[in-house]
Amino acid sequence: MIAVLLLAGASVSSPAAPPQRSFQLQAETPAFWNLFDKDAKLSVVATGFGFTEGPVWDESGFLYVSDETINKIYRVYLDGRKEELVSLGDPDGNTFDRNHRLIDCASWLRAIIAVSPNGKYELLVDHYDGKKLNTPNDVVSGPDGALYFTDPTMDFAPDAQQELSFQGVYRLDAQGGLKLLTKDMAQPNGLAFSPDGKRLYIDDSERRNILVFDVAADGSIANGRIFGEEPGGKGEGVPDGMKVDTQGNVFVTGPKGIWVWDANGHHLGTIVMPEQPANLAWGDKDYGTLYITATTSVYRLPTKTQGFIPYLKK
Repeated sequence: MIAVLLLAGASVSSPAAPPQRSFQLQAETPAFWNLFDKDAKLSVVATGFGFTEGPVWDESGFLYVSDETINKIYRVYLDGRKEELVSLGDPDGNTFDRNHRLIDCASWLRAIIAVSPNGKYELLVDHYDGKKLNTPNDVVSGPDGALYFTDPTMDFAPDAQQELSFQGVYRLDAQGGLKLLTKDMAQPNGLAFSPDGKRLYIDDSERRNILVFDVAADGSIANGRIFGEEPGGKGEGVPDGMKVDTQGNVFVTGPKGIWVWDANGHHLGTIVMPEQPANLAWGDKDYGTLYITATTSVYRLPTKTQGFIPYLKK
């Protein structure tokens, strides 16, 4: 292992939080340094959140960020300012669709919703086969313009009851049609498409692995197989949010930070984070910067690659 220790640009602390790790870039192969400068600096964009999730970069120069503890979605600016967009029970993963609508996984509503810039929202789907969804967790825009989302059981509101007998992954088309893609995962969580749209990666937080599926022209998926595994100790984190760069490398949150995989399933290295991350997004004008939601904070890390942004692909 090749390791470079780099201290974060600022310290973040919480009285209730466990001792923090130090930021490190840990290379498993030399190819890791094709993606990062060895002297890359991690900086804090904003802090003081409860539990951050679902970052999405807006080209106006800010991030949308969910706070699952405070139950709000914020606009977060690069100077650290936070502006409430909507108050919503346990918002989770977010994306834009091709019409630049903000799409949110509203866990307590058990729904996928579209949120307007003034904070009003429209419910897009909350049932499958006549039964309430579980707790939608993460969502991505597909190569066909449809929305693909995971529906585990990790974020039920108090006293909520599961109605479906499985934890599924779904495709929601522009006409509101909902199709179950798979129900064979324990707790499906983060998901992302390869740049050519031919593969869909989905991680399973309970089984601590990442699966990859072949994607058909109609949006169905097949031939699911293990792409990678992210074992770790208790409290170190599990596979969660993920993103892909234009070269096909897969960035997946996991134990101690963000694991970076090449398109062939080789673990290139890990971004060890001061706080445990849940999700990440590409941002800045060239989409060459990682914005990372990690527990109480949002961090920024420049890279030598560029993100694949599926909702910008026509």
